Amino acid sequence: MIKKKIVILGSTGSIGKNLLKIIKKDKDNFDVFLLSANKNISLLIKQAKEFNVKNIIISNHKSYLIGKKKLKNKKINIYNSLSILNKVLNKNKVYYSMVALVGLDGLNPCLDLIKHSKNIAVANKESLICGWTLINKSLKKYKVNFIPVDSEHFSIHSLINNQSSTCIDKIFITASGGPFFKKRNMNLKNIKPSEALNHPNWKMGKKISIDSATMMNKVFEVIETKNIFGVKYDVIKILVHPKSYVHTILKFSNGLIKILIHEPNMKIPIFNSLYLNQNKKIISKNVNLNLLNDLEISKPNLKQFPLLKILNKLPEFNSLYETALITINDFFVHKFLEKKINYNELIYFIKKCSKLKHFVKLKRIKVSNLKQINDVKTLVQLKLNKLSI
Repeated sequence: MIKKKIVILGSTGSIGKNLLKIIKKDKDNFDVFLLSANKNISLLIKQAKEFNVKNIIISNHKSYLIGKKKLKNKKINIYNSLSILNKVLNKNKVYYSMVALVGLDGLNPCLDLIKHSKNIAVANKESLICGWTLINKSLKKYKVNFIPVDSEHFSIHSLINNQSSTCIDKIFITASGGPFFKKRNMNLKNIKPSEALNHPNWKMGKKISIDSATMMNKVFEVIETKNIFGVKYDVIKILVHPKSYVHTILKFSNGLIKILIHEPNMKIPIFNSLYLNQNKKIISKNVNLNLLNDLEISKPNLKQFPLLKILNKLPEFNSLYETALITINDFFVHKFLEKKINYNELIYFIKKCSKLKHFVKLKRIKVSNLKQINDVKTLVQLKLNKLSI
């Protein structure tokens, strides 16, 4: 039996680790052909040895040199740049590729992987938000099956099940409300990064955890939903659901309403993206009737989550403003994590900079190539670095 080739970009992050745990139980069917990481070389090397991986990419140059020494006498090809993907993959056809990289640097590797993949799963928000026009064009050109991995988008994908988006009347995506949802009277100014990182339901990376606290992640997820499913913004609504049991509610034009529920565990959408339409079994918890009887679903309070107002004036097409928005958010989240600004300032600066004229004018420009996106990212970073913070 020929094994199915697998590529995982970002194998040392939570998505990558969960995917490898799933593959471990079905090693006879899969050949992990390539893994990548940024700095976590000890885990990457351990993964490479365990899954007999012949190709690894370590993006950080210092870590790459250390890794090269450690693997000197091993039969593992080690590279220092994701730009080598086309050369490494060459004529190999990959059954399933996972893009679990963080940041806009994941867009170019995503476009490269599409050329070599039968199925591509993407858990890189920045790529789907800023470069969807380019990704979608490439998916159609190479006839690749695209699978979103975020629990909300995978849920929508599952419920639509290849139907036309014209059959959808409303899409509701849920938000937990983050760690401060039920603490409305607390002084957010004195919030420590460690408190903002303490998500009640999900174990996630630092940046996405902060985005969940501010609910900026829902701004991004609405943009992703609009892009992936080809619907207008007024079709998409956000609901707060602290228990993270319901992931999406779809109201169809024929009057049917479908709800997708699963426990807050990313293994479930990852598992189903790998075994799409194969009826494979995963061990999961029983239906929680107590949760079903008390879902606590409500509309978000815009005074509590003012960043949601950013959604009010976004263009219906994939514009360069989304790249500016991603870059602004990244910049100030890192400032907060570095304790250079407080939590209230984090909200204030994102809101203020998202309204600056030289960024707002980008709403009129459609995305047409990768250079545009990279140029806007650089421009925004330069302007933000000039701020006295």
